[in-house]
Amino acid sequence: MEKMGAPNDPDSTDKAAPSQKEPLPPPPPPLVTGVPVVALPPSLDYVPWSTDLCDCFSDLERCCISFWCPCVTFGQISEIVDRGASSCGLNGAIYFLIAWLTGCACCYSFFYRLKMRKQYRIDGNAAEDFLLHCLCESCALTQEYRELQNRGFNPSLGWFENAERQNNGVAMAPMPPVAPVVEDGMKR
Repeated sequence: MEKMGAPNDPDSTDKAAPSQKEPLPPPPPPLVTGVPVVALPPSLDYVPWSTDLCDCFSDLERCCISFWCPCVTFGQISEIVDRGASSCGLNGAIYFLIAWLTGCACCYSFFYRLKMRKQYRIDGNAAEDFLLHCLCESCALTQEYRELQNRGFNPSLGWFENAERQNNGVAMAPMPPVAPVVEDGMKR
């Protein structure tokens, strides 16, 4: 009679457990869906910033606004990055309060730089972003503002105005017909 023991018991001779020397079965073939899959070349995965960090003087007006009142530039950037989920005024006010109370508003704007880089697949890393915002907040904000401009946004208009301008003259695709919702059972 064979002993049935714990899996790690060397005296156990359990026949139900597979031998560790048996080869694993081959993986199943991939499912064919009829939809072609196109992978982007690795070189197109991440792109550099469209302007350098120290190009802030190419837009002197924005550079001055970012230096003297960064809450305005940050609010405009954050509304576009959030795609209208938050307002320029609210984020600018939060930035101002953090700067006034703690002096660490760069930590708040740093998270938006991370979010922007992720959305637009821009080269960089979190440590570099944090240092940029801590050491040269106005240059970092001006670079982000210019990046949005180069991507077709006018951050000073806000998200909804930009969306309206991009959709102006473009007919929306008609929605497919939707079946009515039927509740369970009849009711009077």
